[in-house]
Amino acid sequence: MTKADIVERIFEKFGFSKKDIAEVVDLTFETIKESLENSENVKISGFGNFTSRHKRARKGRNPQTGEEIRISERTVMTFKASQILKKAINS
Repeated sequence: MTKADIVERIFEKFGFSKKDIAEVVDLTFETIKESLENSENVKISGFGNFTSRHKRARKGRNPQTGEEIRISERTVMTFKASQILKKAINS
């Protein structure tokens, strides 16, 4: 499913203009992104939790050559689905 598909489904259900719906969807995603950039957790009731976490630098290996490499530190985003979402998917 793409962002355009989300806009289309909301349009079919509520009938607002597609332009207005697209702006709301974009703003929603932008707000989530900004929160994660600021290391804030995003909890959406009935859907799940988005969290950002800092991973420190570590040693790794190139699987083709076996050469040891350094994996740089970075921030990663994780998502954990709520129990309600898990039940809906598995029913």
